[in-house]
Amino acid sequence: METRSITAEVPMVPRMSEDPAQLVPELAEVSAALFKATGNGSVPRTTISLVQLRAGQIVASTYLTVLHTGFLRKAGVSEERITSVASWQDSPYFTSAERAALALVEAVLQPSAHGDRVSDELYAQACEHYDARALATLTFAIGQVSFFIPVALIAKPVPGRSFTDPWK
Repeated sequence: METRSITAEVPMVPRMSEDPAQLVPELAEVSAALFKATGNGSVPRTTISLVQLRAGQIVASTYLTVLHTGFLRKAGVSEERITSVASWQDSPYFTSAERAALALVEAVLQPSAHGDRVSDELYAQACEHYDARALATLTFAIGQVSFFIPVALIAKPVPGRSFTDPWK
């Protein structure tokens, strides 16, 4: 396997030259349905964006990290909250409900050395803050970002470009 020097500059072009959404136009319907499902109002959109930003950080996707940071900035979230997502466990900027959501995304996306990724204890903590509809919505929000992780890691869209046009 070829590795790149850590001092080498990363090119500002996508790895995949064609937009996957144009190659598979059915993706637009799936994306719209996922956005609608996670935007049902049972979980604040800010919480969903915090969770999706953390997912981008966990999988080391600059594209997803920049994308969700931008969404949070547009929503008026403070820089302190945005920049401390990576270290949310000891940050004073998150509510207990947001902490439960961030713990869930970490549990889902990171292997566990101790059995279940999502422990009964973590599930119970999440249930303290989210009713059944909200917990299902949060689950789908984690699934939504997880659906796009392969695109971000394989196709490597250009970070910082428009969400609708990262392939130019």
